[in-house]
Amino acid sequence: QVQLVESGGGLVQPGGSLRLSCAASGSIFSINTMGWYRQAPGKQRDLVGTITSGGRTNYADSVKGRFTVSRDNAKNTVYLQMNSLKPEDTAVYYCNAQVADRLSFTYREVWGQGTLVTVSS
Repeated sequence: QVQLVESGGGLVQPGGSLRLSCAASGSIFSINTMGWYRQAPGKQRDLVGTITSGGRTNYADSVKGRFTVSRDNAKNTVYLQMNSLKPEDTAVYYCNAQVADRLSFTYREVWGQGTLVTVSS
């Protein structure tokens, strides 16, 4: 069984920075795309940014130029560096990955439990 565990959420002032981490663990054969989504209260879960195993990134327009997704393939970990944070960035941030385990060798989508980011003065 593969799990994703996020860390790094918390309270930050507007204009501040925060870095989220998400580590995949378990019987992992291969990880394809990894990324981050977020869900604000009363809203749907939306894409923040993704990164392929080769390092190609994709971002939501609302975070371009402020957020950076990166990954360490050796550690099966994806990061989200968030700069110039705004109150509207307040949400639960979820890690997502396409993972093939050593039992089925079939890629499936795995989600983390979510970590709360609150941007407020």
